[in-house]
Amino acid sequence: MAGLKGLKKTRRIQIILVAFVALGLSTALIGYAMKDGINFFRSPTQVTTMPPRPGEMFRLGGLVEVGSLVRNQGDTITFKVTDTKTTVPVSYKGVLPDLFAEGAGVIAMGQMQDSTFVATEILAKHDEKYMPKEVIDALKAQGVYKASGS
Repeated sequence: MAGLKGLKKTRRIQIILVAFVALGLSTALIGYAMKDGINFFRSPTQVTTMPPRPGEMFRLGGLVEVGSLVRNQGDTITFKVTDTKTTVPVSYKGVLPDLFAEGAGVIAMGQMQDSTFVATEILAKHDEKYMPKEVIDALKAQGVYKASGS
């Protein structure tokens, strides 16, 4: 009878160990599968002070600098994104969202090529009061954010 209890205890410990290994393996596989889907946000100041790795995809956010929007021939558009301290030139090939405007908040997803951010996707505010949380946080960190109605 004592041998049976020891066997049950050993079997239970083996099952628990296998469960932990399976849990760890599945967590590692999920993390590996999601690594390309995670895009970090950076402000223009962060891009210039801590340059991204070559080919790294990330989101650049800030305000579209007034007077910087240039519609080139074809469907290439260039503009500058600023956090009022630093400015980063952006190039985008495609159709801009309807609410994209100079002086408005914007988040662009893409990568740096030389000193220009080449965007693959542009997200603009969806109403006159909205600004992405990351942009507000970056502007607050610079000490230049003023809430609407202030």
